[in-house]
Amino acid sequence: WKLDPDPIKFHCDDPDVAAFVYRYDPRLVRIDGRFWITWCNGYHGPTIGVGYTDDFETFHQLENAFLPFNRNGVLFPRKIRNKYMMLSRPSDNGHTPFGEIYLSESPDMVHWGCHRWVMGTGTWCYTKVGAGPIPIETSEGWLMIFHGVLTSCNGYVYSMGAALLD
Repeated sequence: WKLDPDPIKFHCDDPDVAAFVYRYDPRLVRIDGRFWITWCNGYHGPTIGVGYTDDFETFHQLENAFLPFNRNGVLFPRKIRNKYMMLSRPSDNGHTPFGEIYLSESPDMVHWGCHRWVMGTGTWCYTKVGAGPIPIETSEGWLMIFHGVLTSCNGYVYSMGAALLD
């Protein structure tokens, strides 16, 4: 591996969307031959940035998927019912002392809707949960790896978990 010290430069039709304060927590997935990237994008608060590349030389940025405040945008590796699907965690502008996982769908990677609750806090993750890597399709459903957080006297404690989505 030879890492480029410069950040990826995305081509974007809207300079307002292209302007950002920060980018972190990226996920990469191949869907129908194109590599899609989601990340936490700093656009008046954390939101989900969406972009793609066909060759890892040129990168294109689309509209942000959601209004601020949102994190942990994770695409499914194929369309479901002919729609793109994304997990995310609506949040706030701070360190987010709460959070649950939602599923949203899009016909075109630009317009997102039909937001549905997937998973909340419980048993060992009392503070918040968030989707991790790209879900894995199994014969029994989608395996979702997630992180759970509890608040202890020492601050936030992160752990990993798994859930099977139908």
